[in-house]
This record gives sequence, structure tokens and C-alpha cells, in this order.
Amino acid sequence: MSAARLRRVAVLVLEGAKPLDVGIPAQVFTTRASMPYEVRLCGAAPGLVTGGDGLSYHVADGLDALAWADIVFVPGYRFPDREDPPRTVLDALNTAHDRGARLAAISTGAFALAATGLLDGKRATTHWHYTRALAAKYPLVKVDENVLFVDEGSMLTSAGAASGIDLCLHILRGDLGVAASNHAARRLVAAPYRSGGQAQYVPRSVPEPLGERFAATREWALHRLGEPLTLETLARQAAVSPRTFSRRFVDETGYTPMQWVMRARVDMARELLERSERSVEQIAADVGLGTGANLRLHFHRLLGTTPSEYRRTFAQGE
Repeated sequence: MSAARLRRVAVLVLEGAKPLDVGIPAQVFTTRASMPYEVRLCGAAPGLVTGGDGLSYHVADGLDALAWADIVFVPGYRFPDREDPPRTVLDALNTAHDRGARLAAISTGAFALAATGLLDGKRATTHWHYTRALAAKYPLVKVDENVLFVDEGSMLTSAGAASGIDLCLHILRGDLGVAASNHAARRLVAAPYRSGGQAQYVPRSVPEPLGERFAATREWALHRLGEPLTLETLARQAAVSPRTFSRRFVDETGYTPMQWVMRARVDMARELLERSERSVEQIAADVGLGTGANLRLHFHRLLGTTPSEYRRTFAQGE
């Protein structure tokens, strides 16, 4: 594929690093034929790093890996509000950013990025338990406590550990396209895409059977994107009122039902552009958007590009 140049990923393991936070980028981006990434785990220095939750890590690389990497992940760590990482670590993160690397924090790793000063004036998030502490310690950072992840271009932050998967899939979508991201999501048995704007946690209890019913309705809709889909149709499939369906749907996905349908249609169009030679008009009909003009309109609104330009960037087999 034309976009499949090798990308280098460094996972910076700090003292007290959380095991799941370390494992997510390491597993998502591990080198394989379908994933053109090379991953290195590193620390402030090579050797043993005492992690959190009873685990430790032996890392082969020190901060020189940050000078090598295209993307640097900073997993969450214990007590981030009490003590900053060593100055050598912060300087290396700044240098990597100045060189053009993207810096991505999982959970409380956002504190390390904030300590560099690179988040000043930018939106960021972290685990909901620490959002107030992050805002208090770094008042120049625009902390958003109600999202799963924030993409500020070269600076990316995510909430608790599971949202690190969402952030990694988001990065994959931007690097390699939606087909590669969906493939990785299937391998991880994860949702292909959750809105970065989705709330970190639902503020009230949603009965589990209803949650399962809504998931089944979304799956049902994904197989019928080429057909007319309305709020009433979806609510009828879920066997609830349109009002209840709409309210609970936003809680679960961060989108209204029709926003979700539109994004699903655009995503399906992206995959067809990547994997087929069908015309834009044919793809628009296949995904339920009717005309090529309509597809181009929504494609530009959601992605800031055209179907033709997207195909040139991500078409496979070139």
C-alpha cells in the first residue's frame, strides 16, 4: 500500500508504569506483515524499571530511542500529581517533539507531557480520577474530563487504559486507513471506533440487556448501510422508543444515532476506496449516500479531504 512506510514507535516506561498502559501500544503496533511499525520499549536508562501493580520491566533502550522514534507513547504511572519525571526525560521528550515526533500519552502519562510545557494552551485529557489534579498542577493546559482521547496533531492524550486502545486505533486510521484500523480492532476484539468525544464513563447505570440490545442494533445497521436508516427504524430494531434510543445511544457512543450512521457510511466508503476500484458514484450508492456529490460533501466535512485524494493516499496494492 502506498502509505505503508515503516514507522518507529517508542514506548517510554517510567517508574511505576501501569502494565496495561504499557502493553496496549506495544501490542497494537508490534511489527507484523500487516503493520508497518517497529516498536521499542525504553526507559530513562536501559535496564530494570520498577512498574506498578507488582510488575517490573526490563527495557533494552534508554532515551536514545526517543531520538529514533516517529511516535513516542508515554504510559500512565503511579502518583503523577506528586513528582515530575526526571529532567533528562522531559528534555528528551521536548527534543523528540522538536524533531517532528508525535507524543501520545495513555492515562496519567499526560502529566509527563504537561511537565514538558508542550501541552500549554492545548486541549488534553487523562484518567477521570486525575483530571482535576492535572488542571490544578498545569493551569495552562485545557483539560477536558469528558472525552476518551484528544488529538492536537503532534500531541495526543487519552483517558483510562481502555481508551488507549481507542487512541491507538485512531492513530492507525490516520496512518494506514480505515481497513488497517478495522483489521487491528478485530484482532484485539475491540470496537473499531469510539468517538474521542465520548464520555469516559456513563454517569448513570445503563441496564446491561439494553446495552447488549443497542450493540446488536449497531451491528444490524452496519450490515444495512446501503438501505434507508432512520432514527425510527433503529429504535424499532432495538425495541425502544426513539427518544430513549437517541438518549442512550449518545451515552454509549458519543454520537447521535444519525451522526453515527453517517460516520459508519463514510467509513465504509473509505474501506471501499482503499480496497476496490469502484467509482465514487458506485461507492456512494453502495453506502447509502446516493450520489457522488453527497459522498464528497460528507467526506470533506468529516475528513477534510476528497474521496479521490483519500484513494491516492491509502489505496492498497500499489
